[in-house]
Amino acid sequence: MTRFLSAIAAICLVSLPAVAENATTEEVYACAAIVGSEARLACYDAAVGRLKAAEESGEVTTITRKEVEQVKRDSFGFSIPSLPSLALKKSGAQDKELDEVTLGVKSVSSDGYGKLRVTLDNGQVWVQIDDKGIREKKAKEARIYSAMLGSYKMKLDGGLAFRVRREQ
Repeated sequence: MTRFLSAIAAICLVSLPAVAENATTEEVYACAAIVGSEARLACYDAAVGRLKAAEESGEVTTITRKEVEQVKRDSFGFSIPSLPSLALKKSGAQDKELDEVTLGVKSVSSDGYGKLRVTLDNGQVWVQIDDKGIREKKAKEARIYSAMLGSYKMKLDGGLAFRVRREQ
């Protein structure tokens, strides 16, 4: 019996990619198709072992939908490679585009030309890029949303919308 289990474990190890560089959840899921319970268990043990080693070495990580959404919120206004899209493609989930955020305002200041600089509670900094005379120095909430041609607009406490660019 011990030889039989060793042979099955060896087959599973040979049939699945080796160590961390190719460890995936698909390897674990593939074990479910194995008919014999002992062979299936050996396959699971081998696949999970590789996946755990890959995670411990930093080659593989798992992220939740909540974490993906947080990355989207934190990166709103910047053009960066889309980690959220990469994470959701695999699951088959729809990656809806984030087109607006509402965040608390930490401070509002203006430069010598009357343009606003808005620092949000999460550390984002947005600067006004149009010529509208906005005088919201004590705003509590900022709604930032996508506008035409990749630009953004902001409303402070539901007031007048003005064009902004994310600086930080």
